[in-house]
Amino acid sequence: MSAKRNGESARDRAVPPGDLLGAKEVAQRVAGNLRDLRRKRDLSLDELAQRTGVSRAGLSQIETGKTNPTLGVLWKVASGLGVPFAELLGESQPQVSVLRRKDVPVLRSTDRRFESRPLMPSVAGNQVEMYDLRLAPRSRHASDAHGAGTRELVVVIAGALRLRAGDRVEELEPGDAMLFNAGVPHVYENPGDEEARYHDLIMYPPR
Repeated sequence: MSAKRNGESARDRAVPPGDLLGAKEVAQRVAGNLRDLRRKRDLSLDELAQRTGVSRAGLSQIETGKTNPTLGVLWKVASGLGVPFAELLGESQPQVSVLRRKDVPVLRSTDRRFESRPLMPSVAGNQVEMYDLRLAPRSRHASDAHGAGTRELVVVIAGALRLRAGDRVEELEPGDAMLFNAGVPHVYENPGDEEARYHDLIMYPPR
């Protein structure tokens, strides 16, 4: 396929519709954090676009708060910047941080069959993150590879999980857990007839 369409290059096109919708409050927080992180690294939008695979126009829209980026796009940006996902979303590290359920932004897929809710405050410096995942019956969610050295520990709370990490596929039941290299594409699939729930612990390599 040609790199240009109607005179517009792929790098200049806006972020395409993704699999997950970001809450407005998340988008506003990310806008300022992305701008600060990019400038601290002395990266232009073009350079960051090359690192992340997200278009220059898309990055500009995120920085100016003109779009609600998908979860997949945010993961790409965090990996390109070399920071934990929470640092892109969060603020400075407090001594004590409390996360109230009512204040948690929930990210849902466009078809509302996949849901991700943070279980830890999103603050800079975290090398570990934890999420509560819910997946509708007979549904799947594909995740891009995270940064090199990132690992995930997924624990099945209810229902079933078919987890594919690279070439490895495992069938998991409640109480089962799987630790894997998240630096490869991975897929969560609920093969059952009821909603499934998982806890996902993401561990980043030391910086």
